[in-house]
Amino acid sequence: MKHDLKKRIEIHGNIESENKLGEKTFKYGLKKKLWAAIIPQTGALQRQQAETILTNVTHKIIVRYSAGKEVTKEMKIYYKQHIFEIKYILNPYESNEYLEIFVQEVLT
Repeated sequence: MKHDLKKRIEIHGNIESENKLGEKTFKYGLKKKLWAAIIPQTGALQRQQAETILTNVTHKIIVRYSAGKEVTKEMKIYYKQHIFEIKYILNPYESNEYLEIFVQEVLT
């Protein structure tokens, strides 16, 4: 399946560095930029009765597997003025072609 990856997103997370004493420290910031498709999820998915992992998902973000395989749930995705928390990451059919990242938009 071919996806239209036209949106430039930023992946933010903890970046490891070393302080003056040679100790490892972490700073939150930009890790990488990726091309992606951002698909709003339907209201039906958001109004599920059961407490499932997808209950609060507002968008699905699709990226190439090779570019996004280091993305973890602890990271956040930025697109223009939007910030997204990662809820779940799926590798459809374990094909290593695309990743589907289910996210919830953070309202600031």
